[in-house]
Amino acid sequence: MTQQHPITPPPELVQQWLGEFFGCTVSGELSDSERFLATRAAQWGADQELEACCEWLVSEGWFKYEHEAVEDLRAARRPKPPSLKEQALQALSHLLDGAAHSMDTTEPADYIRRALEQLDD
Repeated sequence: MTQQHPITPPPELVQQWLGEFFGCTVSGELSDSERFLATRAAQWGADQELEACCEWLVSEGWFKYEHEAVEDLRAARRPKPPSLKEQALQALSHLLDGAAHSMDTTEPADYIRRALEQLDD
């Protein structure tokens, strides 16, 4: 189950940037390399801005305990993706929601869910 990074430019914007670069209208499906480069560039720019904001907040003395506050800000703005266990539990939940709740479907799924819940993240 793949999750899109929150800092991912929409395809229309990437097409606009490509059009500006090439001096023409760009339409159609983006290539994997175009999507990858645009996404990585957007993420890099956002990370640079976040770090600059953290440095500025500390330099201005806004935080009594700047290390904790800056780490909290980074964690809030760049959350870690869910663990494989969390993704598996979510996928199982979606399967169960869509399945007819018969004993044949829910009993094995319940065993899988309980086993996954016992695993470390």
